[in-house]
Amino acid sequence: MTTVPVLAELDDALQAAVAATRERVAALHAELPRWGLVVWTAGNVSERVTVDRGNGPEPTDLFVIKPSGVSYDELSAENMVVCTLEGTKIADGTPEHLVPSSDTAAHAYVYRHMEGVGGVVHTHSTYATAWAARREPIPCALTMMGDEFGGEIPIGPFALIGDDSIGRGIVETLRDSKSPAVLMANHGPFTIGKDARAAVKAAVMCEEVAKTVHVARQGGEIHLIPQDLVDRLNDRYQNVYGQH
Repeated sequence: MTTVPVLAELDDALQAAVAATRERVAALHAELPRWGLVVWTAGNVSERVTVDRGNGPEPTDLFVIKPSGVSYDELSAENMVVCTLEGTKIADGTPEHLVPSSDTAAHAYVYRHMEGVGGVVHTHSTYATAWAARREPIPCALTMMGDEFGGEIPIGPFALIGDDSIGRGIVETLRDSKSPAVLMANHGPFTIGKDARAAVKAAVMCEEVAKTVHVARQGGEIHLIPQDLVDRLNDRYQNVYGQH
């Protein structure tokens, strides 16, 4: 029988890190309806718990994710679900009837197989999901795409919810890509980042470029940006732009 970890048995530093992660993840969920990326209870944000014991932040074997089927206006830090990297809910005082998101296995698989990923987001945003329905990558025709995605936003394989099939598709598609976003075929976008905030930003940007390129294509031919210029855009945006 698998032993379920108990939050109260974790050390003080890890308990504090879990509490802070729950606060962040709950707050970041509000960004999804704010930017029009989800309807009803669809979509989810997760973040891997990191703890600093004096040597800088270190990733742990826990992550925090939205409970399944709970409306966005009912979400709070208290009902965020804490899971192991195998996707098992830990005993942390969260009501027993609250189970983690149906996408938990996918998130867990990404954390186990993509070093440096600290946040995962899934939405059903309209324009990005329309590209996914066509199984068509979003071509890099905008400087914004070069900045954030380093090229086109790729299509991942079709996979059913319920196990780690979606996670495998995300990892297979993004492992050798600069893009923090993948459009899973007939499903919708998943984004990754160094933390949940970065993954939410990628989800917002993904929908914006999906919409813009779609609208541009209605007016005629779109013109792609040469990859050498995309690389320069991406390097500047990732390493020079903003406050460091």
